[in-house]
Amino acid sequence: MIGLIQRVSWAKVEVEQQLIAQIEQGILVLVGMEKEDQPAQADKLLQRLLNYRIFADDDDKMNLSVTDIHGGLLLVPQFTLAANTKKGLRPSFSSAKPPSEAESLFLYLLNQAKNQYTIVESGQFGADMKVSLLNDGPVTFSITV
Repeated sequence: MIGLIQRVSWAKVEVEQQLIAQIEQGILVLVGMEKEDQPAQADKLLQRLLNYRIFADDDDKMNLSVTDIHGGLLLVPQFTLAANTKKGLRPSFSSAKPPSEAESLFLYLLNQAKNQYTIVESGQFGADMKVSLLNDGPVTFSITV
C-alpha cells in the first residue's frame, strides 16, 4: 500500500463540479493499493499517517503529527500510484489491486481512520476527481507499507 502524503494549508476534492470533501491545515494522502495489500497494510499505513511527524514545533523542527496539531486528514484513492513505471513510456497497472477489491480496502482504511480520528474526509473511489491543494513547504513524502 502506498501513501503519498502532502502537508497542506488546505485541500479539497470536487466531483462533477460539486465539493465532496475539504480540510484546512493537515495532510492530503493519495492512496494506492497493490495486489497483495490487505487490511493489515491499511492499518499500518493509517498509524503512520496519524503519527508521522511533519509539522513544525516551537523550534521549527518537524516534530508534530497531524494528530498533535488537530489537523485534517483527507484520503484520496489514487489508482495510478500502483503503476509500474520502471520501463517503457507507458505505465503498467498489472501490480494494482483490482478495482472491486481496492474499493473495499480503501473503504476499510477510511472507516478505520474515522474510528480513530475526528477530522477525516475522503475522495470518491472510481470518480473523476478534481483535487486542489495548497502544499505547505512544499512537504511531500511517499510511504510504502
